Amino acid sequence: MNRTAQIYTIQDISKVKSQLLQWSQQFEEVVWLDSNEYIDQNYKSYDAILAVEAFTSIKTSYAGAFDRLEEYQQTTKDWIFGYLSYDLKNDVERLSSANDDKVLFPDLYFFQPKKLFLLKGNTIEVHYLPMVDDEFEDDWNAISNTLLEQPLPKEDTSLHIKLKIHKEAYKEKVRTMLYHIQKGDIYEANFCQEFFAYGTIDPLQTYTQLNTISTPPFATFLRMENHFLLSATPERYLKKEGDKIISSPIKGTAARGEMEEEDIAFAKALSEDSKERSENIMIVDLVRNDLSRTAKKGSVQVEELCKIYPFKQVHQMISTITAEIGVGISPVDVIRSTFPMGSMTGAPKISAMKIIEELEETKRGLYSGAVGYFTPQGDFDFNVIIRSILYNAEDQYISYSVGGAITAKSNPEKEYAECLLKAKAMREVLEQK
Repeated sequence: MNRTAQIYTIQDISKVKSQLLQWSQQFEEVVWLDSNEYIDQNYKSYDAILAVEAFTSIKTSYAGAFDRLEEYQQTTKDWIFGYLSYDLKNDVERLSSANDDKVLFPDLYFFQPKKLFLLKGNTIEVHYLPMVDDEFEDDWNAISNTLLEQPLPKEDTSLHIKLKIHKEAYKEKVRTMLYHIQKGDIYEANFCQEFFAYGTIDPLQTYTQLNTISTPPFATFLRMENHFLLSATPERYLKKEGDKIISSPIKGTAARGEMEEEDIAFAKALSEDSKERSENIMIVDLVRNDLSRTAKKGSVQVEELCKIYPFKQVHQMISTITAEIGVGISPVDVIRSTFPMGSMTGAPKISAMKIIEELEETKRGLYSGAVGYFTPQGDFDFNVIIRSILYNAEDQYISYSVGGAITAKSNPEKEYAECLLKAKAMREVLEQK
């Protein structure tokens, strides 16, 4: 479907981004993607994107989900935005998800927005479907005149954050994972745990605080009726640019130092850590194998291996793998053949996912899934949902999960400490009084 486009020039990008996000809160379907002007990000198409108000949509359980998504994407031939939950693994392999689920996001959800805003540099391209293109002027005036609300003093909401797996039980589960590694069942697995609370939060204020603390390159605010995702994820899952496919898995985490000298030392120690490098390289091999399924022969390349990237909260070790898509391969097939992403599963992938299911207490759902979009030309870009808060406003259930890669060199006590480091920003935001 053809869209009507307008281009606006803006002076204060930061202010307009805040106004757009605040204006979007009137809609029941919202996807906001923000790169936070992260200077080290490769393959960036836009500085930020806002998609609101569904014209059409699909919402489904995992059974046949990728076929339905492919049909929707090919039929719509327009911009579509949405998410893939981790439990779509059950559509691509003979697996199941029987763990506890209180967040209750549908397994897959995509929508075709009536109104779309693409921010790059000092311009905003606004693309509206024909049935709403008479609203350009009124909407732009409303956005430009949106008064930015100052965050209210946070009330004592008495959020009591609980753990699904307590420390000693977590360490025992890591030891079980190590037993599987020693037996040769797996080489590595990503083991996650959930933190949760009952109560109410202001989704926009919570997202804004989380994003301010972290400023990652793949930040996301997603609303689907009463379900909210507030994400400060630093990780790209998969991007398609023409015939090129890009994946940038993260494996390896270290704290930031308070002083510059200390910070440099922490980054150097991470880059030289044999355990962290082996974790990363195992996942690189897995991603190379996954991409090769739909790539032209010999086109899979490792562009960056174990490069250290600084973020506000942590240093991360990131690798970038690229491939050229094979002839006749559909965009959805590329995703189907690589999902779930290796950085959130382990190796070998199917064995790791089976063991993860046995040891974890919670259904992952949207955590360690992906949010992103398809363009009318069939390009796409998806992140990895980590460092994120999930909120079911109807049931007043708040959840965030963290995890880490378990390898033969893992120490249960250190793995637990790394989880707490990754959870710090979410906990800080939720517990602020």
